[in-house]
Amino acid sequence: MKYVEQAEILKNEAIIPAVWQMKFHAPQIARTARPGQFVNVHYDGGTTFLRRPFGIVDTSTEGTVTIIYRIVGTGTEELSRLHPGDVLNVEGPLGDGVFTTSPGKVLLAGGGVGLAPLIFLAKRLDHPVVLVAGKTAAETFWTRFFEPYAEDIYVTTDDGSRGIKGFAVQALPVIFQEHAIDRISVCGPTVMMKTIAEAAAEADVYCEVSMEKRMACGIGVCLGCTFASKIDGRRHKVCADGPVFPAKEVF
Repeated sequence: MKYVEQAEILKNEAIIPAVWQMKFHAPQIARTARPGQFVNVHYDGGTTFLRRPFGIVDTSTEGTVTIIYRIVGTGTEELSRLHPGDVLNVEGPLGDGVFTTSPGKVLLAGGGVGLAPLIFLAKRLDHPVVLVAGKTAAETFWTRFFEPYAEDIYVTTDDGSRGIKGFAVQALPVIFQEHAIDRISVCGPTVMMKTIAEAAAEADVYCEVSMEKRMACGIGVCLGCTFASKIDGRRHKVCADGPVFPAKEVF
C-alpha cells in the first residue's frame, strides 16, 4: 500500500558539496517500507512539476524516512535549499520489486548514489560484504554508513586514491576468494551493474540489480521507465514491477 504524506523535514545537510542527506517525518511510509523501495518527492513551493524518485536509505520507529540525493538539476538544487520545518509532499513506499533478504552471505555492490538504497538493505541482512565504488576517495564516504552492519568493506576508486585502483568489477576476484558469496545485490551506473552481473553469472552466483531509470509518475501509468526482458521480451515497468530485478532479466 502506498501513502501520500505531508512530511516535515527534520534534517537536510550536505555530506559532500554535491551529495545531501535528508530526513523527514512520514510515519505511514516509514512503517511499511521495505529495502529496495523508493519515495516520490515534490516540494510544492518549488518551480518543478514532476516528482523526484529517491531510494529509501533508512526508516525509524519514530516515523522518519531518510534519503540521500545528488544535486544534478533544478529540482534537487531546490531540495538542497530547504530547511528543517519545511514540508514536502511525499508519495510512497513505491515499487513491488524489492531486494532479497533471505539468509545467505550477500555482497552489496554499488557506485554513486546507487549505494543509498543498499544501506537500508544492509540493516536487514546478517553482516553482508560491501563493495563501494567511486571515482575518487572523496566519493567513498559511503563506507561509514555501512560500517555498523558489514562484515567486510572493499573500496575501488577510478584514480586509485583509496582501495583498489579500477572499477568495481575488478574487486570481485578478491572478494570471491575471501568470501563464499551466495548472492549479489547491485545498484549503480548501468555499466557497473552489467559488468558485475556478467562476472556473477560466470561464477554461478545469483545477482539482482536495482535500476535507476527516470520515473515520471512512479506508479506505472506513464510508461516512461519500461524495458524489455532479456529472457522473454516482456516489457517491465521499473517503477511498478521493480526497481529490483534478477540481473538476467536486464542484462
